[in-house]
Amino acid sequence: MAPSSTLGASTTPTPGNPFRNERVGSMRDTDDIQHLKDGLAPPARTAKEARSLSNANMFGPRGASLANTGPGPGSFSSNLKNLNAPRHAGSRPDLNTFASREDVISDEIGASERRQADFREKINKELKIKTGSENLLDALLQKPSKQSKDQRFKVESELSSSNRKIAELKSQLEDEIERSRRPSTPSQNQNRLSSLFRGSPLRSPSRVDLLSDGEHIEVSPEVESPTFVLAETLQALEVEGMQPDYYVSRANGLVELFKRHPTLKYDLAWSIFGLRVQTMLLSESREVVAAGYRVTRHAIADRKSLQTVRRLHTDSLVMLSLVKESKATIEREQALKFIRVFLDVKDGVKELSNAVVRTVVSVAEHPEDRLRNMAILTLTEILIRDGALVKNAGGLAPLSDALSDGTYPGSESLISAFLYLTDAPQLRNILSSGRELEAPFSAFTDPLVAHGHEEKLKVNARSIASILNSWPGLFSLAARGFATLRSLILSLSHPEPFARDLVLDLLFDVLHIKPPSWTSSFLAGRRLTTYGRVTNIKPDQMEQQWQVESEDDANRVNLIDQYTALILAILVHCELIKALSDLIEEAVDSSLRRKTTLLLGEVLKLANYSLPAAVSSNLQVLPSLMKNPFQGIEDDSQGPPISSIIYQVDSVNRTLYRTSATTALTVNNKIKPDNNNNNNQKTADSSKPRLSVDMDEIHFRSLLVETQVVSTVNYLKWKWDLILDIIEGPLLNPKRLDEAIKATKFLKRLVGFYRPFKYRFSNARNTKPNQRYVRVGCALFRCLLQTNEGVQYLTESKLLRQLAECLAQLDRMSGLTSTSPLFAADRVSETMTSGYFTLLGALSSDAQGLVMLARWRILNMFYRIIDVQDRADLIQLLLGNMDFSIDSHLRVMLSKALTSCPKAIRIFSTKILRKYATQDIPTDNQGTASDVAFWAIRLLVTQLYDPEVEVSEVAVQILQEACNRKPYLEYVVKCRPALDHLGEIGAPLLLRFLSTSLGYKYLDGLDYITQEMDDWFLGRNEKYVTMVEASLSRALSHESERPRSIVDEPLLRQQHGIVPPHFYRELTRTMEGCKLLKDSGHFEEFASTIQNFWSESEDAETMLKLKGCLWAVGNVGSMELGAPFLEVSDVVKYIIMIAEGSEVMSMRGTAFFVLGLISRSLHGMEILVEHGWDAATDQNGQSLGYCLPPSLDILFSIQPAVVAPTSAAQITLQTMPPARDEDDPTEARVVNLVIDLGNTVLTKRAIGELHSIRNQTPALFKSVAVFRRVMYIFECHRFRLPVMRFVIDMFDKKVMRQIVLEEESEESEDETESQPTTAKPAPST
Repeated sequence: MAPSSTLGASTTPTPGNPFRNERVGSMRDTDDIQHLKDGLAPPARTAKEARSLSNANMFGPRGASLANTGPGPGSFSSNLKNLNAPRHAGSRPDLNTFASREDVISDEIGASERRQADFREKINKELKIKTGSENLLDALLQKPSKQSKDQRFKVESELSSSNRKIAELKSQLEDEIERSRRPSTPSQNQNRLSSLFRGSPLRSPSRVDLLSDGEHIEVSPEVESPTFVLAETLQALEVEGMQPDYYVSRANGLVELFKRHPTLKYDLAWSIFGLRVQTMLLSESREVVAAGYRVTRHAIADRKSLQTVRRLHTDSLVMLSLVKESKATIEREQALKFIRVFLDVKDGVKELSNAVVRTVVSVAEHPEDRLRNMAILTLTEILIRDGALVKNAGGLAPLSDALSDGTYPGSESLISAFLYLTDAPQLRNILSSGRELEAPFSAFTDPLVAHGHEEKLKVNARSIASILNSWPGLFSLAARGFATLRSLILSLSHPEPFARDLVLDLLFDVLHIKPPSWTSSFLAGRRLTTYGRVTNIKPDQMEQQWQVESEDDANRVNLIDQYTALILAILVHCELIKALSDLIEEAVDSSLRRKTTLLLGEVLKLANYSLPAAVSSNLQVLPSLMKNPFQGIEDDSQGPPISSIIYQVDSVNRTLYRTSATTALTVNNKIKPDNNNNNNQKTADSSKPRLSVDMDEIHFRSLLVETQVVSTVNYLKWKWDLILDIIEGPLLNPKRLDEAIKATKFLKRLVGFYRPFKYRFSNARNTKPNQRYVRVGCALFRCLLQTNEGVQYLTESKLLRQLAECLAQLDRMSGLTSTSPLFAADRVSETMTSGYFTLLGALSSDAQGLVMLARWRILNMFYRIIDVQDRADLIQLLLGNMDFSIDSHLRVMLSKALTSCPKAIRIFSTKILRKYATQDIPTDNQGTASDVAFWAIRLLVTQLYDPEVEVSEVAVQILQEACNRKPYLEYVVKCRPALDHLGEIGAPLLLRFLSTSLGYKYLDGLDYITQEMDDWFLGRNEKYVTMVEASLSRALSHESERPRSIVDEPLLRQQHGIVPPHFYRELTRTMEGCKLLKDSGHFEEFASTIQNFWSESEDAETMLKLKGCLWAVGNVGSMELGAPFLEVSDVVKYIIMIAEGSEVMSMRGTAFFVLGLISRSLHGMEILVEHGWDAATDQNGQSLGYCLPPSLDILFSIQPAVVAPTSAAQITLQTMPPARDEDDPTEARVVNLVIDLGNTVLTKRAIGELHSIRNQTPALFKSVAVFRRVMYIFECHRFRLPVMRFVIDMFDKKVMRQIVLEEESEESEDETESQPTTAKPAPST
C-alpha cells in the first residue's frame, strides 16, 4: 500500500500531461534579477498553519495553495507590516506582509543613486512637458491673437509650472548629490537601523529575550554580545511545536546579527549551527525552508565554509527545492540565491556540484518558470568563472536559446559572457560550435520570425550592435567570408517594413553616424532646399565641430573612427552599397526610401573620408544604379526612375557637404562672438536672402508698415522675423536709421517694448518662442552701437535708466525698494526678465556700450550682485551673459567671482573662461585674441590653487584644451604652474608640457622627466592599457551616460575613444626628448618584448605587458621625430604578425589600433606600405590614421577552435552507486525507467510502468540507495524540470531526512556504510 505522505501530490496516474506546470504571471522580467537581493519574511500566524517544527519534519501534506492578493510570491516588500493580521482559513499567509529588507543597513551610496535616478526621471518628464508646451505655444502664435488668447494663457501657465518644477527638482538633485558625497558615520546607520526595527518581531534576538514569555528586554547594539545572542538564538531554534513565523523571525534575527557583526561568521560552531540549518531545511513549511537558505548564505565567509556547508547535504536539498512547483516560489528563490553565494566567494564556483548546475539548467530551459531569467543570469556568471562546468552540465544550449529568443532582458550581459569566451583560445574551446554569437541574427534573416515580433527584433538588434562593437564579436562573424553579416544585409530585401527600418537604424548605430539636424524634416518629405532647413544648426554644435576640426590632429587620435572605418570596409565587402541601392529602387514606402537614401549618402561620405582611395573610388559612382540610369522614366509603376534616385542621392551628398562647410565657415567668421547669447540667437543662414542695406526710402517705409509696429502697440501682432531682417539690413544704413528715429514711431515703440516699467517684455513668459524677443533686442543694440546717432539715441532713452533703477533694488544700501522687484527670483525664472542680462551682454561687447553701462552706474550694481550670497541665479546670469573680451571692470568682477564666491559659482566662472582660453589664434598682427586668451590662461592657472579639487580639475581640463595650440601651450609653461598638489589630476597637463622645448626644459629643471620615465617603464604602461580599453568600452557601449547640466556640456565633450596622453608620445615631440629616449634604451626594450612574446596567448600578465609595449611603440611611431625608431628595430613586422596571426582576438585589435597610430606619421606610413598595408589620406596626402590590410581575409583569418571532449573525470561523482542486489531486477528496472524519462518518445510508457511498480512495491521508493542512484542519474544526464519533479515526488519524504540527518532505515541497516552520497567531496585547496 502506498504511504500516506510522499513528495508528490498523488500516486495515482492521472490523464493528461503528467508534467503540467501551472503558469505564473507576467513577473518574468528584470524583477527576477532584482529579487536576488531581497530579504525573507516570516508567514502570518493562522490557526491552520500552526504546526510544530517537529511535525513539519515529518513531511506532512502541503495543504492549501500559496495564492495571495498582492504581488506574486517572492516579490518581497521593504515595508514592515502588521504581522498579526488574520487570514481566512484555507489559504497561505500573505508573504508580502512580512517582508524584510535584505539590506536594512543598505549602502547609502546605492540608495542615493536610486533617489538621484528618480529625480532625473522626473526632470526628464517635466522637460518633455515643457518641450510640448513650447511647441504648442509656437503653433498658437501663428494664429490670430483673439482666437488663441485663452489657449495661450493656459499653455503659458502650464509652461511656468513646468519651469518651476524643473527648477525645484534640479535643486533637490544637486542637494542629493552633495549629500551623497558626505560620508555617513556608523552611529547614524545604527540609529537608523534601531529605529527601523523598533517594535518589530523581525528584530534581532539580541534585543528581545526569546526565552521569556512576553517580557521584552531591550539591548543596545553597541553593548550586545554577539556570541551570547548567537547562542541564545540557536537555543531558541531548538524549541519544537511553534508556528512557522517563530522560526522565520529568529532566522531573520540571525541575519541581522551577521550584518551587524560580519566577523561572527568566522567563529561559528558548525556542529551546532549546521544541525539547526538542517532542521530548518527539512521543514514542511516553505517559509521556514526559505529562511534556512537565507541564514545559511549569510553565514558563509570563505571557500572552507562552503565545503562545510556542502557536507550538510545541501546539494540534494537545493535540487529538491528547485524542482518544486511554482507555488513554492519563495523557497525556490532563496535556494537560487543560496547557489549565487558560491559566486561571491573567491574560488567558490569550484565548490558547485554538477548536479546543482544541471538543476539550474533545467530551470533555465523551462520557458514557463518564473525563475527562468534568474537561472539564466546565474548560468551566465558561472560561465564566465568556470565555463567548463556549464558546458558539462549542458548549460550552453539554454543560454544560446535565450540569446536567439530575444526575450531575456539582460541580453547585453549574456553577449558579454560569450564574447569573453570567444577572445582567448583556451576559453574558445569551451564553446561547442563556435557559432553561438550568430543566434541574434536569425530573427532578421527569417522573414517568418521577423513578422509580428517587434520587441524581439529590438532586443536582437541591441545584441548585434554589441557583437559588432567588440573585437571577439567581429572575428566570430568573419567565418565563411562574413556569411552572417551578408545574410543580415540581404535581409533588407525581405518585405518586412519594421525589420528593414530596424536594420537601417542598426547600420546608423554601428557606423556611428549621427543624423544631421535636418533629418526629421527630410524623412517627412520636405525638400532640402527649404528655407532654413539645412543650415539652421545649433551654435553649440557648430562650435563643437569647429573646435574638433581646428585642433591639432596629432593631439587627438580617435580610435573609434579607426574602428568604424574597419567596420565600414567589412560592410562594403559584404555588398552594403548594392543592398542599399536595391532597397532605394524597390521600396514602396517613401519614408523608408528617404531613410535609405540618407544612409547611402552618409556611407559614401564616410567611405570617401576614411577608406583608402583604392577602395572608396569605385563606390562613389554607384555601379548598381548606373547600369541602367534611364530605367523607369516611361513606366513609373515599379517606383521612381533611376535617374531621380541618383539625383536624390547626389542632393543628399551635396547637402551634407554644404552643412559641414557652412558650419566651419560660420564659426570661423565670428569676429566679435556673442557666444554668451548663442542659446538665444539663430544661426545666420547663408542661403537666406538678406534685405539690402542700400534700400530706397519708399521700400523701407513699406517694410516698416508691414511689421505692424507703427500701426499698433500690441506686440503680439508684430512680425518679429521681418523686424529682425530690417534691423540686420536697412537699419545698418545711418540714413535709414535716422529716418526710423525721427520720421516714424518704429524705433520708439520697439525700444519702448523693452522698457521694464512698460511691463511688456518684462512680463512675457519665459518660453522658447518668446526667445525671439531677446534675439531682436540684441540685434537692435548691436545695430545702434554701429553709428553715432544710434549710440546717442540709446544713451538718451529711458531703457537703460529704468534698468539701472531696477538693478539698484538689489542693493540694500541704495535706498530703492519695491514690493515686487523686477529681478525677484520667481520673475527671473518665469518671465523674460532674465533676458535683460542678455541685452546688457550685447552692450558689454562694445566699448561704447561699456561707457553707457558706466554712465548709468550699472557696473556698480554688478559689483553688488556679485556680493549677494543668496542669489546664485543672478550671479550666473550676469557672468554667463557678459562679454569679457574687452579689458574693463567686468574682468575684475569675474576675478572676484573666481576667488571669493561659493564653490558652485567658482566652478561656473571657471567654465566661462573656456571660450576665451581656446579661441582661434588671430591671423593679423593686432594680437587681440591672443591677449584675451593669455588673460584667461592666467586666471585658469590661478584656479589650479583653489582649495576645492573640483575647481582645479575643471581648470586643468580647460588648460589641456588650450594647450592644443602651441602659442597658448608656451604661455602656460611661462606661467610656471605648480601641479604637485593635484597628483593624478594634473599629470596629463604636465605631459603636454613635454611637446615643446620650453616645457621640456622647465620639467627637466624640476627633475620630473627622469622620474616619470622610470615610472612609465616600470608599470604605468600596463595601467595605460587598462585606461585605453576602458575608454574604448565606454565609447562603444550603448548605455547612455548620466545627463549633465547645460554648463557641463560644452566643457566635457567626452573623450571616450580618444587616445589618452602617453609619456613617450609627448617625449618624442622634441629633439631633446628623442635623444633622451635613445639614451635610455627603453624603446629597444619594448621592441625586444614584442619580438619575443608576439605569439603569447596564455599568460595574462605577459599579454598585459605586451599590450603596454605595443601602445608605447605605437605612440612613439605616430610622431615624425619618433618614427625613425621603428625602422631601426624593425618592430613593425612583428606588430603586423600579431594583427594577422595572434590567437587572442583582443590582442589583434590592439595591434590594429597601434598600426593606425604608426600610419599617422609619414615615415610610419611608408613602412606599412612596404608591408602591403594601405592607409587612408586626405586631399593633401596627409595620413588620417586609418590603415587596412591588402585583404580582409588576412586580418580575420583564425584557426578553428578544437573542442575538448568531456572526460569522465569532469563528472562530479567518480563512481556510480552500485545496485543493492544483483538479484533485484525491480530496482534495476526503476533506474532504467528513470533514464527512459529523458527520452520524449519513451516518456509516457515509463510513467505508467513507474506508477505500476510503485503501487506493487512501495518499499522500493523508500530506499535511500535507490534515491541516490536516481540523483546520480540526474547529475549525469539532462532532464526537463517537470520530469525531475515527477521522479522525486515518487519517493517517500522520509528518504531525504534519512540522507540529510544520516539516519539509517531498517531496510538499509544491512547495507554497507560505504555508500557514496550525492554531495561532491570537498576538493583540496
